[in-house]
Amino acid sequence: MTFVNSDAIDFEEVEHTADWALRVRGRDLRELLVNAARGMSHLLVSDPAAIPTDVERRFEMDAFDAEGLLVEWLSELAYWAEAEMLVFREFDLPQVTPTHLQAIVRGGHAPDLQKQIKAVTYHNLKIVETDDGLEATVVFDV
Repeated sequence: MTFVNSDAIDFEEVEHTADWALRVRGRDLRELLVNAARGMSHLLVSDPAAIPTDVERRFEMDAFDAEGLLVEWLSELAYWAEAEMLVFREFDLPQVTPTHLQAIVRGGHAPDLQKQIKAVTYHNLKIVETDDGLEATVVFDV
């Protein structure tokens, strides 16, 4: 199992009128999904590195397309943050296709969240190919 917990920044917060937006990049869909999760963790807590990795969860999900998979993936992580204050920082995605995902994540309980994410939206969501791989901008309803 290879858990991704790198210090490389492959996401950035984007100015958005009423919500939070995050532009994410990855060489492939797996890396894009991991970077989106890492970016969301950075939005939820000021220092994800301070979150322990004593809780593990396993997910498997299906979606109609890659954009739907991205929304389902981040929505699952947002659910755990809202329901149990669990923020994840290690991500292993052993199986990824544009319509299916298996994931093993590790993280821990956060003392507090910077903001509550109500929903991961489809607003202007499109995964696009670039010279370096894939890129998408995800908007969060907060």
